[in-house]
Amino acid sequence: MDDLAGADHRSPESVTGWARLPVSHCQYDVFTVPGASGVGIYVRGDGLLHLGGPSQFTGFCGIHTGWIEARVRVLPGPPAAVDVGWDAISEATLWSPSGRLSVVGLMGGTAEALTDVAVPRGLIRVRVHARDRLHETVRTDDDPPERHELHIWAVSEETPWRTVLAGPGGRDWEQKPAKAAEWAMLSLVPRPSGRPAVLPPLPPDPYEDDSGLPRVTVVRHRPAPVEISEGVVPAGDLEVRLARVDDETLTWSWATAEEPIFPRPLDALPDDEPSVVRLTSGPDGFTLRHEDVLGRHAFALGVIWEHLLDTVGSYPWMATLRKQAAEATARAEEARRWKAERDAEQWGGAPPSERVRGLVGQARSLARVDRPLLDRIEARPAARQREAACWAARRAMRVAGLERIGWVAEALAAAEADRPLPQPFTEQNGAAAFNRLLSDPEVPHTTVTLHLPARASGTRRVTDALQQAAAFPALIALANDDPLAAAIDAVYNAAIAHGDDRDRFLAEAHSVLR
Repeated sequence: MDDLAGADHRSPESVTGWARLPVSHCQYDVFTVPGASGVGIYVRGDGLLHLGGPSQFTGFCGIHTGWIEARVRVLPGPPAAVDVGWDAISEATLWSPSGRLSVVGLMGGTAEALTDVAVPRGLIRVRVHARDRLHETVRTDDDPPERHELHIWAVSEETPWRTVLAGPGGRDWEQKPAKAAEWAMLSLVPRPSGRPAVLPPLPPDPYEDDSGLPRVTVVRHRPAPVEISEGVVPAGDLEVRLARVDDETLTWSWATAEEPIFPRPLDALPDDEPSVVRLTSGPDGFTLRHEDVLGRHAFALGVIWEHLLDTVGSYPWMATLRKQAAEATARAEEARRWKAERDAEQWGGAPPSERVRGLVGQARSLARVDRPLLDRIEARPAARQREAACWAARRAMRVAGLERIGWVAEALAAAEADRPLPQPFTEQNGAAAFNRLLSDPEVPHTTVTLHLPARASGTRRVTDALQQAAAFPALIALANDDPLAAAIDAVYNAAIAHGDDRDRFLAEAHSVLR
């Protein structure tokens, strides 16, 4: 841990008053980022504190349910000596991007003096002192209140938690470095958020703003010899590449894996900049220094190194990533099957080309009426598609008795001569022309039975309608500059306008298009 030369280690920069803090199940939480996910307790820690993640740890009390007295002292630098008069002392490093720290009871009990305490931004070291940790079953009125005091100072190196003074009768917790390393790597390579893209992005969390904070160093020490080999550390869709620089130095860089395991592989790297790993030996053992890492990654990299240094070639996170990948692959396959079935219902078979699927008009309706005819229209050259559109529009006008209406015949002739349709047919999807159709006294009024495409459930839809209104959209379709869209819409509306004679029209359309 780095000391600040010449600092006054005994005079705090700030200190809160003693405050009553409600606690439950012998626990309270210390955090710098509210609600941040973590590895949980009972993985790494001692009888006084357990690490919960880069920005949180759990403190342990003697009292099960009740209150303790607590306060926070912010120091200008590391204390010169260990304070006396305490029963247990432990410390850990936290990441504080916001420069705020809170101490809360396990069930959410708070004290105003211990909420959003101003602390240095970046990495901080927190030393927890405790005394008079008695369970309520043995506590008497003559016993002093249980007290916990936190000393906090800024650091630039992420170092492991440690027991400074073991408490009396303390429990030796089983350490689980592999589980901690698994959580750490998974936190560095998270899957993308499932938040729908149509929703606006969530506002940035002010507690997690790390702008302007320098990169830091992760430090781990081992008394016995350890090795770091160059090569690849797998991480699912990503990997870490360790490249040798010299006998003591390697570079650590993130990259996409050559063989990703998820159906939608990650491509965003946790850190685009390479960092440096140094392993040096001295009289007291071997020291690893992972330099120039992001502060928010320091805790995760620290517990990953704790596992890698002690268990060469073991990557406990890969089993979880493979399981997640298998589940994601199964979900993707199920979604693909569901989509294929839905497309088959909507398109009367395998879905057509993306070009046809992107059309706004009647492509899907024609597919459910006569799928081979849709494919036949798409296969024609653009000029022949325009001819088919005009042919279908004329047949629709003829069957509805509109071919002899002057202004309708003029519009149809213009389209067949490859001239623009009159303005009433081209603006607002031909609304003006359609209104004229309904109000023109010369337009005949005949009823036709419409055989509409079946719903996805298979239910046929049959209804009676004004034949002229059913046929007219085939003419309006000619205003479309896209010959494929015009042909599909004109053929479909012409078929509908033929009513009970629809199948005969479709057979003729196949003959014409062939």
